[in-house]
Amino acid sequence: MALIIGAPVLIVGVLVGLVIGLIQALTQIQDQTISFVPKIVTMMLVLVLSLPWLIQRMMEYSEVLITNIPSTIIGG
Repeated sequence: MALIIGAPVLIVGVLVGLVIGLIQALTQIQDQTISFVPKIVTMMLVLVLSLPWLIQRMMEYSEVLITNIPSTIIGG
């Protein structure tokens, strides 16, 4: 569940970092903040856009988890 919830933000961060790194290699500009700021901005944007989907997945997971508590305690 943690992989499913974290995947959209992490994948976008990796892809943006790869593109920025390629651009930095081509232009020979090696400033750390150039790669940091766009990654943070795009990751926050993806988090805001995917938040309803993430909350829905967590609610479904929590519902199944709480529903199965009695059967886990009884052992069946």
